[in-house]
Amino acid sequence: MKLDPKQLAQLSVIVEAGSFQSAANRLGTSQPALSRNMKAMEARLGTPLFQREGRRSIPNSLAMRLARNGLAIRLAEEQAGIVADQSAKGSVGELRIGAPPIVSGRFLSRALTEFIRSNPNCSVEIRTGLVHELRTMLERGQVDVVFGPESLAEPVDGLEFEELIDDGVGVMCRYGHPLTARKRIMASDLEAQVWLAHSRGSLLRQQTEAAMIASGVRSMQIGCETDSIRSVLEIVSETDLITTMPKATTHSYLEDRLVFLPFDHPQFHRPLGVIRRRNRISSRIEDRFLRLLRQRIGNEKPS
Repeated sequence: MKLDPKQLAQLSVIVEAGSFQSAANRLGTSQPALSRNMKAMEARLGTPLFQREGRRSIPNSLAMRLARNGLAIRLAEEQAGIVADQSAKGSVGELRIGAPPIVSGRFLSRALTEFIRSNPNCSVEIRTGLVHELRTMLERGQVDVVFGPESLAEPVDGLEFEELIDDGVGVMCRYGHPLTARKRIMASDLEAQVWLAHSRGSLLRQQTEAAMIASGVRSMQIGCETDSIRSVLEIVSETDLITTMPKATTHSYLEDRLVFLPFDHPQFHRPLGVIRRRNRISSRIEDRFLRLLRQRIGNEKPS
């Protein structure tokens, strides 16, 4: 048997208030209208909900049990109203992000920490992967936005790119490395070094090799290869191996152990930004996070 949720909610107010008139005042309705609704529910049930004691209507055991269900309905409605208000203000919802490992590190995590603190009712999902993996996630709707290099969006129709920062690639080594004493780095200097290379198939590996070839570096001696950004930073800081890393997203990791060499090439240009499906309507939560990220990037660009 299906009962009217509104009538159940009204019944719970009657039980709480102790009288039809007090309940009507709380609900903003009239006492006769409330009585008609209770009579309708009694007709539906085929049994009374109240017993008369003088001029008072006392809820019976069935009414008390149904009132508990009515209270649950009211609480659910109240919670739904709170969620709706928060959604309208952009403070509740789901944020699904994809990013390469280096970008999902300190570059995004600090902004996300601030965002989560100020939006505790928002659910955040972060997924990492290589460029082709992130592109697939975006196309399949597994993430709503990807933070990555512009090339991630270039080969695909239906994706749009908004640049946030030029995350240009640089050649990195430890402080005190022999190359740090040189004012100018030549191709022959890089040929003579042993490299820590990024994983095959990664965009950073492809970009490094293209820049080296264009710079006249005929060969690269690879002493170690890894897909772990943490390993890259730790190994390079403790050895004479050199590597390449994006400057903007690596800046916060440098501290006093690592340094970028004075070597550049147009192939190292690497616009980093927001990649989304074209014509998709963004959520308030997504827009709120992007505003925060743009603000932080503007304040924290490395000098």
